[in-house]
Amino acid sequence: MTDVMVPSLGESVSEATVSTWFKKPGDVVKQDEMLCELETDKVSVEVPSPVSGVLTEIIAPEGTTVAANARLAIVTEGAAGAKTAAPIPAKTEEPKSVAAATVGSPGAGPEVLTARDVENAPSAKKAMAEAGLSADQVQGTGRDGRVMKEDVARAASAAPIAAAPAPAAIPRAPVPADDAAREERVKMTRLRATIARRLKDAQNTAAMLTTYNEVDMSGIMSLRNEYKDIFEKKHGVKLGFMSFFVKACTHALKEIPEVNAEIDGQDVVYKNYVHMGVAVGTPSGLVVPVVRDADQMGFAAIEKKISELGLRARDGKLSMAEMQGGSFTISNGGVYGSLMSSPILNPPQSGILGMHKIQDRPVVVAGQIVIRPMMYLALSYDHRVVDGKGAVTFLVRVKEALEDPRRLLMDL
Repeated sequence: MTDVMVPSLGESVSEATVSTWFKKPGDVVKQDEMLCELETDKVSVEVPSPVSGVLTEIIAPEGTTVAANARLAIVTEGAAGAKTAAPIPAKTEEPKSVAAATVGSPGAGPEVLTARDVENAPSAKKAMAEAGLSADQVQGTGRDGRVMKEDVARAASAAPIAAAPAPAAIPRAPVPADDAAREERVKMTRLRATIARRLKDAQNTAAMLTTYNEVDMSGIMSLRNEYKDIFEKKHGVKLGFMSFFVKACTHALKEIPEVNAEIDGQDVVYKNYVHMGVAVGTPSGLVVPVVRDADQMGFAAIEKKISELGLRARDGKLSMAEMQGGSFTISNGGVYGSLMSSPILNPPQSGILGMHKIQDRPVVVAGQIVIRPMMYLALSYDHRVVDGKGAVTFLVRVKEALEDPRRLLMDL
């Protein structure tokens, strides 16, 4: 018999939830045939059968939260297993061997996770020792209440002031019976829950502010129409708008480096590289794959990478490494028809650019009213790092590069 184990989930991911079993006990399976799908905070992971044989037992049924390298099922190898194995119903309770269930997670047992079970971040331990604080004096915001370095800095600065208790969740108001019968209650996926938590954390943590501008897209559209066929023939990929925006942002980030920085405790970390996050909507939720070293790439390389990451995102094939380490993000709500919005920061980044719908509007050019394809741009930024002057200058530089694409070629 061969154990089916949880595969590697990636750096900083310690657990996953069993979302779907594609096979049931007693089914014959082939080697590398998909048995089940796991959901983590970031991506979905398919688990293949390690051998050919019969799925003898499911140890972690749907809804169970499992740790990295935990056992999921047992497969009996060879044809002999098919003759002897009887269907075994999936367990309805989490077995004792699956010890990674967390409090409040689907499938979690009655065991309560105590403070001594949680390993705080090493940097947090050092910071607590330097600040003369104990773990009981610091409220952890990491997974399972782990204390992070930022929590220690926050506790140290607020030591003389009693910490206010976290607001309790507001219960839902009663619903009439006839309305309740027409409602459907579905448990939030791990990805959706993580998106909700991170967006709310961004609002609660960062001093978030948004500045707006608009850009005349005539220059880009003219250049694109002139060269798109030649570009696609030579490079094998279509020339879209996103590569222009990525290049414009990388140039502006070099001039205004604080937009490409992040806060780490009491320090500001300035990054001498641009790992550009590109927000992509998928059926499971919003994900942000990262184009690494975008400042060193040309238009063709950017378009190819964005196309590849977008396809992998829609198919749920992105790896953890492909969604980590971004230093700035671009979000394009225009593909859905959005005329204007205020994007929320992607922590710990200090800036995000929102693109919107291109719409013909009357504008004044050289004293004349003309119709031009215009787009509103929105830059949300962390005011703790970025001053208003820097944010406005950044957006103006992006506007200038987009309205005169020749500036990108001359590094202006």
